[in-house]
Amino acid sequence: MTQPIDWGRGDWHPVVHLPDDYDVLDLTEPGRPRGGSPFAVGRYDEDRRGMYEQDLFEGARTLHVGVDLGGPAGTPVHAFADGIVHAQGALPAPGDYGHVIVTRHEVDGRPVWALHGHLSAVSLTRRAVGEAFARGDVLGELGDEGENGGWPPHLHFQLSLDEPAGHDLPGVVDPAERAEALVRYPDPRLVLGPLW
Repeated sequence: MTQPIDWGRGDWHPVVHLPDDYDVLDLTEPGRPRGGSPFAVGRYDEDRRGMYEQDLFEGARTLHVGVDLGGPAGTPVHAFADGIVHAQGALPAPGDYGHVIVTRHEVDGRPVWALHGHLSAVSLTRRAVGEAFARGDVLGELGDEGENGGWPPHLHFQLSLDEPAGHDLPGVVDPAERAEALVRYPDPRLVLGPLW
């Protein structure tokens, strides 16, 4: 059995700088109000039935396994820790991530990957795969609806203990797979802090 990661050993940088008055969204029911602030947080381990109607979700994937950090298009996205660019690319289908950067980090001596989805197209021109970066460096910025899969501007930030084969991870899973998914994709608040 692999030892658990001691996430408390890190000095994590904010991934998106949020003001004090951001909204914490409840996306468990379609049509629920989205809040009034231009900055918002969408929760991890939230069953969002009725939200993912696009074909790529196959009707059964409704459990969100990342954290959404919403803000105006162009808001910078920072590295939470030192790392390298593992993969990057575009997933342009409606409802998908749009432009994505996956990074690799060492946390408590173990590899951890982070997916940054719904970025602007220009974000992919900043760095090359394999390039190192430092904690706090800008990796990209939030994309607008025309380039981020059709979503209001936000970052889907997700941690993974499994190495992604490319620039994709399932950000929404079937609730029947919840127990396994929460182990494979730990709560991003371990590095983002107590957002709600």
